[in-house]
Amino acid sequence: MTQGGAARRTVLGAAVLAATGAIATGAAGSAAAAGSGRDGGYRDLPVPTVIGHRGSSGYRPEHTLGSYQLALDLGADVVEQDLVPTKDGHLVCRHENEIGGTTDVADHPAFASRRTTKSVDGVSVTGWFTEDFTLAELKTLRAKERIPAVRQRNTLYDGRWAVPTFEEVLRWAEREGKRRGKRVWLHVETKHPTYFRSLGLALEEPLARLLRRYGRDGRGAAVFLQSFEPSSIQRLSRLVSAPRVVLLSAANTRPWDFEVAKDPRTVADLVKAEGLKWIASFAQGIGPTLDLIVPRDADGRLGTPTTLVEDAHARSLVLHPYTARNENSFLPAEYRKGTDPAAYGDAFGAFQRYFELGIDGIFTDNPDTGLLAAEAFRPGRGVN
Repeated sequence: MTQGGAARRTVLGAAVLAATGAIATGAAGSAAAAGSGRDGGYRDLPVPTVIGHRGSSGYRPEHTLGSYQLALDLGADVVEQDLVPTKDGHLVCRHENEIGGTTDVADHPAFASRRTTKSVDGVSVTGWFTEDFTLAELKTLRAKERIPAVRQRNTLYDGRWAVPTFEEVLRWAEREGKRRGKRVWLHVETKHPTYFRSLGLALEEPLARLLRRYGRDGRGAAVFLQSFEPSSIQRLSRLVSAPRVVLLSAANTRPWDFEVAKDPRTVADLVKAEGLKWIASFAQGIGPTLDLIVPRDADGRLGTPTTLVEDAHARSLVLHPYTARNENSFLPAEYRKGTDPAAYGDAFGAFQRYFELGIDGIFTDNPDTGLLAAEAFRPGRGVN
């Protein structure tokens, strides 16, 4: 959807106010409705597309309705959810199934005995896990900030929101779409799908049922389906037609489903021509770590870009790399300001560098920063 620069700047102005706490939801909604354009597929999204990473996790505790709402109010083009199951098979939004760091579960004496150690994708993890809680039990918990040392201000919102189910998010997106006169795009990840399938808690089938129930299962659906496990995306490709993205971690890593299947390929193999050709046979995009596009050297500075953007585009794959953040601790060394890891650096400079490499979109914890950077890079953000 193409929107004129003047109209876009109206939304961006509202986004800046929202970032300081004065959320101009009415003005932003009116501007969005005025520039809604046609309801096409993912190729009609503004480019570069700004994806609210776990909502607006730079400003609110991640994967809460408050974080998702603020991402929309700031103008994000797409809002991300990560899905894990409960003991009774409901899909809920958490970055990980271990919830000790993102909820107040440790403050509930009734659940003290649930603390345990598990091997998740070959990694030993100690804490509390969603698959050991019914939805009713999980709903007694409240969300909190995951990295309070870096985002102390976010702790103000600890305890304000419950853990949302994905169905609640779908209903929220439906309401917001009607209010704004524009479809709300989602970017939905299946977390640890092989692990959960081994527990009898498969993710893909209940996800597909929900997508069909809410009309998000077709080729033009306003949703991306993503996973670090290609087999999960292959399974989803047989269940629904919605656009799909394979997430890619560090080059020397191997997807867990590959480990289980004894597939010797690593991410380094998947980003080669043959690997991208294989991905393009069942997916429409890739979501690589930014380091796969332009690696950092030993000092944390950006090095020489790889050919991944060009190679993926040659296979008609869109690229939605992750994750751009404002804080020094996450930025390449040349864009940091001062020595405080929690202070903001030159995030606009970093966005500019990544946009210049030709990416189609980017995950960011700070949607307002991403939108302003995208507007500066390409006023009006046309369609490719």
